Amino acid sequence: MSSSSSTTPAGKVTWLHRAAGWAGYFFLLCTGRTSRISWIKDPAVEELERRGKNYIFAIWHCKQAFLIYTHRRRRICALVSMSKDGEYIARVLMRAGLSAVRGSTSRGGTKALLGLLGKIGEGFCPVITPDGPRGPRRTVQQGVIFLARKTGLPIVPLACGNSRKMVFNSWDRFELPLPFSRAAVVEGAPITVGEDETAESAAARIKLALDRATDKADRLAAQ
Repeated sequence: MSSSSSTTPAGKVTWLHRAAGWAGYFFLLCTGRTSRISWIKDPAVEELERRGKNYIFAIWHCKQAFLIYTHRRRRICALVSMSKDGEYIARVLMRAGLSAVRGSTSRGGTKALLGLLGKIGEGFCPVITPDGPRGPRRTVQQGVIFLARKTGLPIVPLACGNSRKMVFNSWDRFELPLPFSRAAVVEGAPITVGEDETAESAAARIKLALDRATDKADRLAAQ
């Protein structure tokens, strides 16, 4: 089991945050254990893991819930916003044995970057939601590109699909997986951001890969 930690934003962490962390993780545990899960992993990702190489996971914001279950107890650190809602997510991550680094492009960005770099130095695999925390939906922002250039790590598009889920009327159309589902997890081919590549070109390639992985996961789960 990996160690877990969270850098909490200013403000009091209440009993509600702690209770929500336990309840959220228990729900995901029940959902995962009653679902039939298929995995599709690109051979290049398997080769990175075999060689002990690190990489950056990129997932769309709406797809993160079920992946907390499938990737639990791994040396993974996730960038979580410093909002009140972010505190709930951070607590669920902690219960899943994952690490939360607090901050976003709009608040606490420098501190978050330093936290991520520190975790990467400890061997953690960072997870970024390129369209988070506020959107636009399925639009790649600059954070993941900057991190890839700073570290030299490849970006692995990660997606999941669930046959049974609730879709919320939020900016990202957030998906909450439900128990007794067919589920699919897709880890696509790693993407390397070139030093001379423009940010626009890199963002377009990342979006295309993430959309393809997401469409594939949804299609497999629906079969």
